[in-house]
Amino acid sequence: MTATDIVAALGLAAWLYLVLLHGRFWLAREREEQGSLTEPSDPKDWPRVTAVIPARNEADMLPRSLASLMAQNYPGEFSIVLVDDQSSDRTADIAREIGLDAGRKISVVAGAPLPPAWAGKVWAMHQGIAAANSVQSPPRYLLLTDADISYQPDVLKSVVARAVADQRVLTSVMAKLNCESFAERALVPAFIFFFQMLYPFARVNRRTAATAAAAGGCMLVDSAALERAGGIVAIRGALIDDCALAKVLKREGPIWLGLSNRVTSIRPYGTFEDIRRMVARSAYAQLRYSPLLLIATVAGMSLIYLAPPVLTLFASFPANALAAGAYVLMVIAFEPTLRLYGRSPLWGFALPLIAAVYLGFTLDSAYQHSAGRGGLWKGRVQAETGKQ
Repeated sequence: MTATDIVAALGLAAWLYLVLLHGRFWLAREREEQGSLTEPSDPKDWPRVTAVIPARNEADMLPRSLASLMAQNYPGEFSIVLVDDQSSDRTADIAREIGLDAGRKISVVAGAPLPPAWAGKVWAMHQGIAAANSVQSPPRYLLLTDADISYQPDVLKSVVARAVADQRVLTSVMAKLNCESFAERALVPAFIFFFQMLYPFARVNRRTAATAAAAGGCMLVDSAALERAGGIVAIRGALIDDCALAKVLKREGPIWLGLSNRVTSIRPYGTFEDIRRMVARSAYAQLRYSPLLLIATVAGMSLIYLAPPVLTLFASFPANALAAGAYVLMVIAFEPTLRLYGRSPLWGFALPLIAAVYLGFTLDSAYQHSAGRGGLWKGRVQAETGKQ
C-alpha cells in the first residue's frame, strides 16, 4: 500500500465513523419544535422566568428581538432585564422606549466597566443575573438570550414546559442563523454542521454522556442549579461561555440542546469578512490556545475534508475509489443541515472548499491571539481573559 492509499483509507474510515458511530450528529434530529416524542403536560404552576440580555451597541437589533420577547404568550410571570454593556449608541434608550411603547417595563442595568479576568459577555450576564435575583421573588428560570435573537410567540411556554417535565437544568436552542447573503449561504450551514460534529447533540442530551454544549443565543437555566454550580462566576473568563456553562451545569442535572426554526438570529453577516471576525473571535480559544491542538486540527481537517476530493481527482486506484467513497459520505452527511437552511444538496460538493475557508479562519484566530488581538469583539480585546 502506498502512502496515498493509506491517506485515502484513513479518510474513508473517518467518514464511516462519523456517519455511523458519532452520535448520528449529521441527521439534525434534535429539534426544539418537536421536543420529546410526547408533548409534556402544562405545569400546575408556571414558574417565574426572567430574560437576561447582555447588549453592547445593539440599537439596531433590539426593535425586533425585544418585541419578540414581549410578545411571548407565557402564562406565568415573565420579566426582562437588559444590561447595557458600555454601549456607545442608544441601546439603553431604545430598550426603554420599546418597553414604554408596549406598556411593559424593561429593567435596564447600566453595565459597569469590565474587571480583570472576566469575559465581556459573561460579566454583563453576571450583572443581569444579579439584578434578576435582587427582587423579593427571584425567578426559577433565567432565559439567557442575546440581543439579536428573535422568538416566535409560543417558544418560551414550550421550552419551559419541557424543562419542568424533564427536570432540565439547562435547555438551549441553537438559533437558526441568518442565511441571505452569498457569504451566509456559502458558510452558515457548514458552521452549524461543524458545531454538531464537534458536539453531537444526542450525546449532549444523554445524561450519562460526558459531552456538554449549549448555544449561547438562547439558554433557559435553572437558577438553583446555577447557584449550586457556583454561579456565572464559575465561567467568568470563558470566551466560549455557552459550552463552558453547559459543562458546569451538566454536573447538576440533565441538559438539552437542539435546533429550531422558531428561534432565529436576526444579525446579518453580509460579507465573508463579517463571518471571519465572528469565527476568529473564539476559534483558537476552542483549541485552548494550544499550538499542538492547532497542528492536529489542520492535519485532521486536511485528512477528512481536503484529501477526499483531491485524491478522487488525481490519485490512481485504489486510492481514488476509497477517496470517492469518503467524498460521497461527506456530501450525504451535509445534506440534512443544508435542507434545514433551504440550500441545494449540491452545496455538499463544495464542503471541502468551505472547510478550507474555516481552516483559514482558525489559523487567523491563532495569529490574532499571538498579535494580542485575540477575542476581539465590538472593540474589546479579551484574549488573556479567555485563558482564565
